Amino acid sequence: MLASPVHSDFMETRPEELTLAERYRFLIGAIVPRPIALVSTISTDGLPNLAPFSFFNGIGSNPMTVLFCPGNHPDGSEKDTLKNAKPETEGGVGEFVINLAVEKYAREVSGASEPLPRDESEFELTGLEMAPSVAVRPPRVAASPIAFECKTIQVIRTNPGVPAAGNVVMGEVVHLYAQDSLVNERMQVDPEVLRAIGRMGGLGYTTTRDRFEMPRGQAALDIPHPFSGNDGR
Repeated sequence: MLASPVHSDFMETRPEELTLAERYRFLIGAIVPRPIALVSTISTDGLPNLAPFSFFNGIGSNPMTVLFCPGNHPDGSEKDTLKNAKPETEGGVGEFVINLAVEKYAREVSGASEPLPRDESEFELTGLEMAPSVAVRPPRVAASPIAFECKTIQVIRTNPGVPAAGNVVMGEVVHLYAQDSLVNERMQVDPEVLRAIGRMGGLGYTTTRDRFEMPRGQAALDIPHPFSGNDGR
């Protein structure tokens, strides 16, 4: 049950007063849009796995590092991606590849979220072709316009063994791919060519078609509001 609002125009509550489902729905509805990492891994037995994760982002550029966050299964156990990507000292392979989610294979991105037995491959289910990596064992998605080969640095578990708990998988990028048409000589990525997709709440997705630019810092306060007359204030 939600707490009574202190202010008439705000709902206020504490997370522990919400069910796990309510917390999840609020998070994915409020933290938008979210980039999607289509993560490919391989098990210690050599079985490839592919799964999308929309809690994903970069960490830093020196060294180039990224993260994604696989949640636990409803019974609190680890998902296959986490089992594979965790460090060798924890029983995993310690490597993964982040493939970007883009418009041309949007259906396959969602399809890869199908819960399959550990001995079945999402590559086969979706029809996405594998390509060999250079510096890590897991394959990359051949059609992905950008891919990051990563070695796992660390896994941070927020609540080990508990349903819906999160896990932060941090990796150092050791090799990367980008289609020639995507990047210029300064390594700037053209968003119109990339055509990434992102997640909204529920079953919602978004594209990156609508974009605008603003100066950084105080200079941004001196320009007209970019959304004046369109629900802008």
